[in-house]
Amino acid sequence: MRTNRVLLAAAAAVTAFALTGCGGGGDGGDEAGKIPTAGDGSPSARTGKATAGGGKDEVAAYVEAKRAWVKCMRENGVDVPDPDANGQVELGDGAALKKNPTFLKASRTCTSLNPPVPAEIERRLAPKLTPEQIKTRFAYAECMQKNGAPDFPDPEADGNVYGDVQWDSTTAAAKRAVRTCAPIIGDPVQQGPGKG
Repeated sequence: MRTNRVLLAAAAAVTAFALTGCGGGGDGGDEAGKIPTAGDGSPSARTGKATAGGGKDEVAAYVEAKRAWVKCMRENGVDVPDPDANGQVELGDGAALKKNPTFLKASRTCTSLNPPVPAEIERRLAPKLTPEQIKTRFAYAECMQKNGAPDFPDPEADGNVYGDVQWDSTTAAAKRAVRTCAPIIGDPVQQGPGKG
């Protein structure tokens, strides 16, 4: 079974929160600078494929779609700010919103209007990585591919991964690869209980 891509930032938690389809593509700038890795099976950032026009047309369509999502959220009782020029919506305290029944109801109602983040926006918002960070990301991808996750994606030349990234993180081999390669990106490997 293929899982949806799971994207985690190597250095910091993703600012944007994913909440039943709401907020994906939303508020943070860190979501584009990510390394795909196995996790709990939920995407931390939503991405999509380019439209036929690509580039500026793709961005304009995305911003318009985010405006429609914002309008829906407002009509359902949630005061959401307008999207910025990149379609990003600053939602504020994600933890509080996840406990807000009005927000949760509006999220469910408006989820079909919340568009996936196009690759062009991801590229715009991606952090500029140092040569060492780029090297680390390539090393991580190579490690994953050699240790049980052959379908793990390679980063682009700038070290970031863009677009609709999918790889099978459900196999035992892929899970072993995650444990084996985690130290490369500074993820502590979970140890079993100690003896003595």
